Amino acid sequence: MANLEEDIELQDSEAEMFEHFRFEVDQGQSALRIDKYLMHRIENATRNKIQQAAKAENILVNNAPVKSNYKVKPRDIISLVFSEPPRDTKIFAEEIPIKILYEDDDLLVIDKQAGLVVHPGHGNYTGTLLHGLKYHFQQSGSGDIEPLLAHRIDKDTSGVLVIAKDETILARLAKQFFDHSIERKYHALVWGNFDEENGTVTGHLARNPKNRLQMSVFPDGELGKHAVTHYRLLERFGYVSLIECQLETGRTHQIRAHMKHIGHPVFNDARYGGDGILKGTTFTKYKQFVKNCFEIIPRQALHARSLQFVHPRSGETLYFESALPSDLAAVLEKWRNYSIHQQLDG
Repeated sequence: MANLEEDIELQDSEAEMFEHFRFEVDQGQSALRIDKYLMHRIENATRNKIQQAAKAENILVNNAPVKSNYKVKPRDIISLVFSEPPRDTKIFAEEIPIKILYEDDDLLVIDKQAGLVVHPGHGNYTGTLLHGLKYHFQQSGSGDIEPLLAHRIDKDTSGVLVIAKDETILARLAKQFFDHSIERKYHALVWGNFDEENGTVTGHLARNPKNRLQMSVFPDGELGKHAVTHYRLLERFGYVSLIECQLETGRTHQIRAHMKHIGHPVFNDARYGGDGILKGTTFTKYKQFVKNCFEIIPRQALHARSLQFVHPRSGETLYFESALPSDLAAVLEKWRNYSIHQQLDG
């Protein structure tokens, strides 16, 4: 079951793709290269991966970056921002339509369509974004490059993603995600109206013990990982609202779980209860209207709208924005018209 849950998180997750480790060297430890030391203490870590992390200055000893040949000493405090270990699943080239917003020798930024799984996992061993990128690299003459994910968005969430082309660039992007210096904004259609124009949801996220496919919010310090979502009201439609969410952290299903927690599930989000009529009237005409909306956007109404980060090599600040996909734009227009008619009728 644990492997199934891990695979589900791989293919359906907003989680940041790095881990943070901290070690205190034992008093009796003899002098040993830090890359060898870490290989024995981090599961699935390769020497090359550790060396790339050191090259990106993501290995710190006593709060100072060190090279991979540094010799550890007793009581050293080692911390490491480490991109996630590669999975065993072999990525092969597959022709899949991909919209590329930007590409250079180090990375590319894509505009992912809804329904496309990002990474192979349980039940999705072919037809993923990574398979499509492998094909793109081969066709563009880039050689045998392995696409490396710096972050993920859910299968049924659309929008902007950045992909690294080598481990050093990946490690430097991972550091920006860990430092929360990357700015990500999402647009979401959610159930209910808001009294305030903006707000913040803070709450640890962990798997729901009664439903392992869901994430739930727990009081700080009890279970899970610290998560913060800032939101801003963009448009009111009476029974639903369009909001912009800015992620301070990037946990699995963070926006979806946080919005459910405050009583505003994402519209048509089946996993978090947003696929029922949660607000509105009991009239048959209204029920049919909502059903029609669900048919227009048969997924959660969530879109990764923009991404801003510092290029790991050039130091230039890059900003990318994805237009609202046709299904989300259409359902927004439908609610907009409905809201106007409701006001006129009132």
